[in-house]
Amino acid sequence: MKTESKFKIASRYAEALYKGAEQDGDVRHVMDDMEALRINLAGDAQTMKYLANPLWSVEDKKDALNQVAKKLKLSQETLRCLYLIAERNRFAELGLILDDFCHTYYEKHDIVEVKVETVKPLTKTQDEKLKANLEKMLAKKVLIEYRVNPEILGGLVVSYGSDMIDDSICGKLNRLENLMKGGQ
Repeated sequence: MKTESKFKIASRYAEALYKGAEQDGDVRHVMDDMEALRINLAGDAQTMKYLANPLWSVEDKKDALNQVAKKLKLSQETLRCLYLIAERNRFAELGLILDDFCHTYYEKHDIVEVKVETVKPLTKTQDEKLKANLEKMLAKKVLIEYRVNPEILGGLVVSYGSDMIDDSICGKLNRLENLMKGGQ
């Protein structure tokens, strides 16, 4: 029997959820649900282990999901999808499904996910200026995820899609070293 990768499975569930939310005209609410679930379940490994455990009954999982839905005020569309995931024992892929849904949403709404590495957190003014410059450069809205990385010594490393702009001191030193060695 042919097995599918977890990524392919997650992609199918995320696409189906997106299409269902689109048909209901509830995409923004479902997106808010996905973000809330990502945040809450990332910090709650016990709940994820419980939901992914195939030994627990589907009805018990649905009861737990009802409690989570009530606490997070999830839409009916999101809850129906979570029920389906429970019935098909796909909670091991839930994190991937949530991520893939968010990526699909961003793509369909012309939002670019940008990762920025800095030595220390940016000030609010620096953040606003960087965001404005990136939106101008990419001609799309941007969603920035920051990561503090002292190893870059200073400057920024900006990644989006398959592109990267390395304006870090470490990157500049590496390029200078290669130039001095006669490399490119």
